[in-house]
Amino acid sequence: MRLAGGLQWFTAYQVVTDDGARRTVPVAEIDTLGARAVQLHAHIVAPRPPLMVGPRTLRFDQPQVMGILNVTPDSFSDGGAHGDDPAGAADAGMAMLAAGAALVDLGGESTRPGAATVWEGDEIARTRPVVERLARAGALVSIDTRKAAVMEAALAAGAGIVNDVSALLWDTDAPALIARAGCPVVLMHSPDPDKGGHGRMTPGDPVGTVFEWLERRVAAVMAAGVPRERIVVDPGIGFGKSLAENLALLNGLAAFHGLGCPVLLGASRKRLIGALSNEAPVDQRLGGSIALALKGAEAGVQLLRVHDVAETVQALRVWRGLRDRALVGD
Repeated sequence: MRLAGGLQWFTAYQVVTDDGARRTVPVAEIDTLGARAVQLHAHIVAPRPPLMVGPRTLRFDQPQVMGILNVTPDSFSDGGAHGDDPAGAADAGMAMLAAGAALVDLGGESTRPGAATVWEGDEIARTRPVVERLARAGALVSIDTRKAAVMEAALAAGAGIVNDVSALLWDTDAPALIARAGCPVVLMHSPDPDKGGHGRMTPGDPVGTVFEWLERRVAAVMAAGVPRERIVVDPGIGFGKSLAENLALLNGLAAFHGLGCPVLLGASRKRLIGALSNEAPVDQRLGGSIALALKGAEAGVQLLRVHDVAETVQALRVWRGLRDRALVGD
């Protein structure tokens, strides 16, 4: 079967029971597992329709790159390189698109542990001028924010997508705003989204815990008027998760296709890379970031949120070439 209408194929499921036992079930026998399994199977194999965002089309039949653009003075990744310079930030975003990114994800508030909450007026002042410049140049922009007022200002300025690390839980006005705007939204898992997203996970299976949490959020946002076809899910690598929990989620990425939504992976330059590579600092995590991006591609992830666009695009092109050649044979 084809995984979510993308480039990957599979022939069987691994079934994990409550006592931890595991067995392999061919896809042809999925109906023997009951109605819940049949529903998940239908979500897993259904093609993800493209997102139509104004004149832009974002296709999900192959991995797409989302470039990270921060306009914060305290970003963990770039140290505020684009703060107070909307023109320079927009130029950096356009460079990402020229390097092969499908869209630019713009953030005006740091989400690193311990970061101070930014007043929405300041966040709008940081992001709106950049959105306007990018939108005028024809770019597809997503706004990375938890605040309804910032979402509204960015959408009015030309942004097309909202990326919320709180899964629309931090601001109670956000779900209705997204429904009215009719825009796509990214819902990310975090253990305590109303407090900043860096609490601790409850003990248990990380994949099952995060899956069920996102399943509830998808249902709630759909009940607020947002169709499933406009929802993207993100397991929230690095947010309130230990190294072991992050690795479990990365190894279990394919399971999240069972939510019936495109999947976003944001693991670029994350702390886990340093933990696995002699505490490499943020600016020395390119190799690990590429490895995790390719792990996502192998799991059928549709969106890869990255800092290093050109390098990731090149890696995906080589991965795609190897894969295509393997299918046709020598």
